[in-house]
Amino acid sequence: MHPMAVILLWIFIALLVAGGLMGFLKAKSKASLIASMGSAIPLALVALGQLPGTVAVGVLIVLQAVFFMRLRKTGKFMPSGMLLGVSVLMEAVMIYFVFIAKA
Repeated sequence: MHPMAVILLWIFIALLVAGGLMGFLKAKSKASLIASMGSAIPLALVALGQLPGTVAVGVLIVLQAVFFMRLRKTGKFMPSGMLLGVSVLMEAVMIYFVFIAKA
């Protein structure tokens, strides 16, 4: 995978894990922590070259659905709306590097 895609993926993974930790520490949400780690692990494996980039595309689609449902439920932009936006951007990056650039 292209080095820029790997760097951006690691940044996204860090944000995802940080968000899960914040949800756990602030709201005692074990579900937040488990979901963030459960999403971060396959993304990390993609970044390490152990899984194909298409896995990241799939994980990001699932995350977008989750963040969209949370945004509709709460009506609050933070944190679900922001995470939805970042996930959409990351999806575009991954689609470009996995399907278009193929470097």
